[in-house]
Amino acid sequence: MLELDFSTLQWILLAVCGMLVGMSKVGVPGVSMLVVPTLALIFGGKASTGILLPMLMMADLFGVGYYHRHAEWKYLWKLLPWAFVGIGIALWVGEVVNDTWFKNIIAILVFLCIGLMLWRDRKKGQNLFPDTWWFSATMGVLGGFATMIGNVAGPIFAIYLLAMHLPKNSFIGTGAWFFLIVNFSKFPLHIFVWKTINLDTLTLDLMLLPAIAFGAFAGIKLVQKISDKLYRTAVIIVTALSAFLLLI
Repeated sequence: MLELDFSTLQWILLAVCGMLVGMSKVGVPGVSMLVVPTLALIFGGKASTGILLPMLMMADLFGVGYYHRHAEWKYLWKLLPWAFVGIGIALWVGEVVNDTWFKNIIAILVFLCIGLMLWRDRKKGQNLFPDTWWFSATMGVLGGFATMIGNVAGPIFAIYLLAMHLPKNSFIGTGAWFFLIVNFSKFPLHIFVWKTINLDTLTLDLMLLPAIAFGAFAGIKLVQKISDKLYRTAVIIVTALSAFLLLI
């Protein structure tokens, strides 16, 4: 049973997490990476995934609402079956490790995704991979595993779409549909298998909906005013520090 008697600081952190989740779904890349270790520190590794998932699902609706017509479904059909394989592997791993190891796995995945973000930036504009089944399979399995274990598949999926050379709106629209489908598919697994979602956790998520909505609308304005370089540097540094705390 989840107690809702959080400290003032914890409520502030939860509200900020809700805002960042909302912002991440309307074109502010990478910002939700900070949410993952923050929630893991508050609730524990495995339990935090059940808190975060409904937040992401609500935010996904905002993202699909804005960009649903721009999705490139041929790439989704290539990726989704393999993503579900990755989810199945992560589901098993989550059942056999304790919470300490769960948090360690999340931290390692966060560091991996930060590395992928930095590597992607250095290789921007280069044709890194061909449009082959094995690349779709590899990224799909990795993405599915990362999204089930820690909801951190964003950078992995971004690398796949960048390799396909999608334009901006198609990039956002395809990602929006991918995560909506995957996240809604994970929902019953969290309820019946991991048992990390219940009425108490859903109550907390609904209480954070105004913060998620505010973040979604504020993100559209914010991304126009902050330089991409400054923003990404700040996100990477703070996220790396937060992930490091999970290993302590």
